Amino acid sequence: MTLPRRAACIAALLLWPALGFAQQQPAPALNESARGMVGNWEFSNADRDRTCTVTFKAERAAPGLKVEFDAKCAELFPVVRDVVAWRFQDNDNLFLLDRAGKPLVEFSEVESGIFEAPTPGLGVLFLQNAADAGPAPRQPDEVAGDYAVMRGGKILCSLALSADSAADGFAVTVRTPCDASVARQNFNQWRMDRAEILLVPARGNPWRFEAVDEKTWRRVPEGANPFTLVRQ
Repeated sequence: MTLPRRAACIAALLLWPALGFAQQQPAPALNESARGMVGNWEFSNADRDRTCTVTFKAERAAPGLKVEFDAKCAELFPVVRDVVAWRFQDNDNLFLLDRAGKPLVEFSEVESGIFEAPTPGLGVLFLQNAADAGPAPRQPDEVAGDYAVMRGGKILCSLALSADSAADGFAVTVRTPCDASVARQNFNQWRMDRAEILLVPARGNPWRFEAVDEKTWRRVPEGANPFTLVRQ
């Protein structure tokens, strides 16, 4: 090997580690808020009848950090098609950003591990840690059917929860005989609110029921002797 070629080889060997180091993208330093977001989260609407998965990553992606949505997210929530990065500074909100760094969705933490974002055209969007979110709530057509309203092991009234639309929810049929404690509510519709059944009276506040098992729902807040809805 000639002296010039030998010198060129030595120079290349000396330069190689520096080139390799320059090509590596160091992981960005994450603040405490951002570290808590890294991983899979459930992305949903308020009723949680539209859900998909978003993955927040620690890798740099201008203008923030890398974010990935599963394939159905763009179909359910078109706004995410333009999201390329995320940013979450301490004592600030969580932002989903477009390529120019413009915030498209702004989430605020409403309770530990749950974020919400009122978004024009989409209503309120939610983020929940996928490990804590649990199964998606049952849909109205799965819940519709015949139920007994019970208390203390006694049947007070029979209801038919229809899948037919009525005003802001679905139709309710109250069958007779029906105990006055239920009949006087004059329930005329029902709907799902995230994972709960709401029985809506003609006047006054809805009765809320949370699932106990596949057939039983318990009124909340729970009293000493709560009402239950039991599928027949």
